[in-house]
Amino acid sequence: MEQLTVTYAQTLFRLAGEAPPDVAREAARRSLLNVLGTAIGASREAAVDKVVAFALRHGGSPLVPVLGRPERLDVLGAAVANGVAAHLDDFDDTHLSTVIHPGAATLAAGLSAGVLRDVDGERFLRAFALGCEAQLRVGVAMSPEHYDDGWHITGTCAPLGAAVTAGVLLGLDAQRLTHALGLAASQTLGQREGFGSMVKPFHAGKGASNGLLAALLAERGFTAPTDALEDPRGYFAVLSPNGSRPESILDGLGSRWELESNAFKPYPCGVVTHPVIDAAVELSSSIDGPDQVTEIIATVHPLVPELTGNMAPETGLQARFSTAHGLAVALLDGRAGLEQYRDARVNSEDVRDLRAKVRYEVDSTAARDEATVEVRLIDGSARREHVTHARGSAQRPLTEADLRDKVHGLVDPVLPGRAEALFAAVDELEHAPSLHALAAACTPEEGRS
Repeated sequence: MEQLTVTYAQTLFRLAGEAPPDVAREAARRSLLNVLGTAIGASREAAVDKVVAFALRHGGSPLVPVLGRPERLDVLGAAVANGVAAHLDDFDDTHLSTVIHPGAATLAAGLSAGVLRDVDGERFLRAFALGCEAQLRVGVAMSPEHYDDGWHITGTCAPLGAAVTAGVLLGLDAQRLTHALGLAASQTLGQREGFGSMVKPFHAGKGASNGLLAALLAERGFTAPTDALEDPRGYFAVLSPNGSRPESILDGLGSRWELESNAFKPYPCGVVTHPVIDAAVELSSSIDGPDQVTEIIATVHPLVPELTGNMAPETGLQARFSTAHGLAVALLDGRAGLEQYRDARVNSEDVRDLRAKVRYEVDSTAARDEATVEVRLIDGSARREHVTHARGSAQRPLTEADLRDKVHGLVDPVLPGRAEALFAAVDELEHAPSLHALAAACTPEEGRS
């Protein structure tokens, strides 16, 4: 389609001046609340420490808060740090049909741009919604081929969404937003080989920074190809040569929102592991210790051994891509939260022993959110649990109470007693004259200006 990039940017620019439909606005609010929680929850982890230390030493003016921490960083450094934190625990939002995690980069770029321009809450939420929507539509247009080819779709789509969010907050006109998209399309990153390491959350953080940089440069008149998406040597053709539908990014844009299909994880690990964990949690009360187990058979979708087939993880980051680990800790502990993905728990003897008893049977007819777990015991008996749809899936989404419980659990260990202030700030965001209340709810006392 001729002028796809231009038409996409013009439509997004128009939508920036309109209130989203109620359902889309509510999806944006829930997505924002969830990703603020995941960013705060991981804010004191080693990967974030390293990004913050680097930015403090080498960055510019410290303007933007790092969520959950006292430091402020320059706009690009803060975008990296907040994006890394939001995605680090693999606990953030997931658009299930593309497996994009749209909130991390969009929040991180938006917070930097929003602080820089001192925007009001309504504009911020609208920009956040559009940035999520922009990257999700691009992802849908090249799924599943792009991901199957080895790209980390969150990293490759993140700069586009981040550029849209930042561009709206910076007040770019349609022409400059087109150039911002072109610049962002040339700054994609991320292969799936980085899964299970600090590289994976870096994709979200650097995607946020790249999209923000694209918008800031476009604001100053920096230009880019205006056919960056549709050119025969452009974004879609290069990143998804085995199949893409570029023109679909415009289908129903503004009236049908992919963001409404965004989902929230109940467990901090790869989403294909979730049905197995659900089954193991249900079985945990009927197992009298790991020494009674002789074998565990997990019947799963083919993506499980491909994406999360690590049978012997050594770190929490690696364990997030080990379905065997999620199954083992859920059977042993009756849950699979952040504590079950700490390095110490990953390397505990009982977990290692039980992981070694897991084997997979692949069922090509199974849905991605479906699994069966059978635990065979030393007395010859077996326990079996089938999960048709995992918690957090489209068919079993987290309720508002579930989501708030999750955010409570993420925020309280880092900012004790502050979760209620965060809920209030998000609930009242559309009426807030600035982002000050939101930032205050997300940072310790010593980090406020």
